[in-house]
Amino acid sequence: MTYTYVIGMSSNKISFEASLTSEVIEAGKCVSCGTCVVVCPFDCLELTKEKPGLIKECKICGICAQACPRYQWTAANVENFVFGRERKPEEEFGIHRRMVIAQTTEDRISKVSQDGGVVTALLLFALKNGFIDGAIVAGTDKEKPFYPAPMLATTAEELIEAAGTRYSCSPNILALTDMLKQKKTKVAFVGTPCQIHAIRRMELAGLKRHTRPLKLLIGLMCSECFTYKGLMENHIHGKLGLNLGDIKKINIKGKMLVTTGSGVTEIPLREIKQYARKSCSVCDDFSSELADVSVGGLGLDGWTFTIIRTEKGEELFSSAEKAGVLRTKTIDDTTYAFKLLKKLSRRKRKAIAGS
Repeated sequence: MTYTYVIGMSSNKISFEASLTSEVIEAGKCVSCGTCVVVCPFDCLELTKEKPGLIKECKICGICAQACPRYQWTAANVENFVFGRERKPEEEFGIHRRMVIAQTTEDRISKVSQDGGVVTALLLFALKNGFIDGAIVAGTDKEKPFYPAPMLATTAEELIEAAGTRYSCSPNILALTDMLKQKKTKVAFVGTPCQIHAIRRMELAGLKRHTRPLKLLIGLMCSECFTYKGLMENHIHGKLGLNLGDIKKINIKGKMLVTTGSGVTEIPLREIKQYARKSCSVCDDFSSELADVSVGGLGLDGWTFTIIRTEKGEELFSSAEKAGVLRTKTIDDTTYAFKLLKKLSRRKRKAIAGS
């Protein structure tokens, strides 16, 4: 089958080796999102051991370079595309329309949620009311506890099962393939800032076949993620002696909190810093500034800090709020969560500016 692509950035054709291999992968910038694998029209690429590589000769179409969120990335171009303007210096955590703290009103969600259950509540509401016919989220590998795996959830049960956070990389972009195979037309996408960047860059590049079905982007606030082998296998299981199958929840509130049936084990962040993925150090976006809705815990207990950024994000969130699916509280710049949001956003930008 032949696909026609309307390229919105550059018509220059460059090979995978000359672009992504040399300037992204070998430079340590690859975030293992799988975007290049998904958009390659000739199926030349495969994600193996969290790195994309050629499985047959590159046809030098240049599409992978145009979609990659780490190849010659310019945030201003994408901000103009999404919001019609660039972020102002005082908008330290990105352009937005509204911010609140929110939580689900449903017990079945709060029992499995990471913080306030906002993402799961929004997705269930959207699915029930026909806003979406599926959602791309991070599920869990059946053989490896807390090992994230991209999935296209199409039922309430699947969304409930995928609730909560795994702190290792899940290449959710790969699930776009399932979206296309199942011919879904109204899909929500949940991902980290780098994955939201990838979707926006695909939109900017005119890859409509892959992006037209995506009706809502929910971005997760993210300082960094950790390698599964380092954090889960070597440290939590190997050093601390915890059975990974007994873990019920992992959260970060100034320290990593690992909950099992026996209680909560606290891990200082300085101990696990060594397991952070190196590519996270080149990201300057903490709060998923290019999403429709951004969410994060930010030290809150049972609530989710929620930033509504676009008109479509506000439409869905307000509908869920009016339907009683979510309860909300206003937030101002004197609260700890707001101060933490600014602090972490500044830290990410400062790290890049000083690199």
